[in-house]
Amino acid sequence: MTTPMPLSRRHLLQTLSCGFGYTAFASLAAEAARAADKPQVEQSPTAPRPSHFPARAKRVIFLFMRGGPSQMDTFDYKPELNKNHGKEYGKKDTLFGSPWKFKQRGESGLWVSDLFPHLAQCADDLCVIRSMQTDSSAHPLAMPQMHTGSFQFTRPSIGSWVLYGLGTENQDLPGFITINPSRVFGGPANFGSAFLPAAYQGARIGWEGRSLKDASFQNMRNEKLPRGVQRAQLDMLQNLNASYDESSVEGLIDSFELGARMQDVAPKVMDLSDESRETLKMYGVDEKQTDNFGRQCLLARRFVEAGVRFIELGHGSWDHHRNLESGLKRTCGATDQPIAALLKDLKQRGLLDETLVVWAGEFGRLPQVQYETGRGHNADGFTVWMAGGGTRGGYAHGATDEFGRKAVADPVHLHDLHATMLHLLGLDHEQLTYRYGGRDFRLTDVHGKVVSPIIAS
Repeated sequence: MTTPMPLSRRHLLQTLSCGFGYTAFASLAAEAARAADKPQVEQSPTAPRPSHFPARAKRVIFLFMRGGPSQMDTFDYKPELNKNHGKEYGKKDTLFGSPWKFKQRGESGLWVSDLFPHLAQCADDLCVIRSMQTDSSAHPLAMPQMHTGSFQFTRPSIGSWVLYGLGTENQDLPGFITINPSRVFGGPANFGSAFLPAAYQGARIGWEGRSLKDASFQNMRNEKLPRGVQRAQLDMLQNLNASYDESSVEGLIDSFELGARMQDVAPKVMDLSDESRETLKMYGVDEKQTDNFGRQCLLARRFVEAGVRFIELGHGSWDHHRNLESGLKRTCGATDQPIAALLKDLKQRGLLDETLVVWAGEFGRLPQVQYETGRGHNADGFTVWMAGGGTRGGYAHGATDEFGRKAVADPVHLHDLHATMLHLLGLDHEQLTYRYGGRDFRLTDVHGKVVSPIIAS
């Protein structure tokens, strides 16, 4: 009997993708199984791994508000700016007071704008950082830096680093999911794994600006082969792994395996029909203004319950150079109710304490007027907030100057924010490294310090 010539894994993948005949495929599968003394047993690259130290949070929901929300109109109350509205600022600029009123909310007295009537009810759960800084006020640089820690080079996203460090609890779903991300200013690189193994990249659902009603994971099903044959196909590929080491296709093998497992699990998790009418109403589902982001927030809660490690929700655009009053009212109106519902729902189900929720744009806005009705970009002082996951609720950290132009008290750089997020997950940002190109890389590069005051005692 002539021993068949072994196929390279790349050749095998090309053959299978062209629709290999079932009889020939079955024969090859049998040969591959006989060729291996033992089936190779490998731990999934996304299997759960221990943290460096006890974690306060088990998972992250990152609410990314693309474009740069205006801090002095949302969470950073500036009465002096309002008093000086219309006055000269510098040589050429004019101060622009906020069109909205602020009130102290909850028992903590946290200042929140009238733009967020629903989120204001959650004030005692919010940890607001009012002294954020980043390195660029240009979208194409600031967005990648917010997601990867760098705008100079392509680097793994924070979701990929978290998945690499901790793995995920549910091996039938991606450990890192991004819903309605933006195509611009980095696009897929903002949820990519760069030099980390492909298993750690984000799995996308939809795109920003498109309805989420009919969105789903892409390329999850194989309509050409029955499920049993798909299983035999994957078993053959894994048996061949024992003899052939071609790391360039490892990510493809992993994605085939995950796609097969997801076929039953993912549609059930994404099906909102089993949610009560009260829950759908709370999130604003089927309401014109809130439907899309409401669905995102509700899916985030369902993915949390299913054991997904990192979920990012995208919403844009908050880039209000003109028409601030109408534009910001619209973006806040679309997100306020769904985000408040998410926080309340997580809290009611006992999940908020172990889920870190982060709300942020890539930078903030300036106190002076631009184009008569808007505000320009500001990387020197802006606001993000966190909730749950071991953060200090009802607390405001740091401060900008009297007009909201620049952080002047307890400044927090973006690298510090990333270091703190990892710390709350039980990861030391200096120890979470990956060897590539002859050096050890990390999310925070050579920077970053944990912002201890925002961590609950």
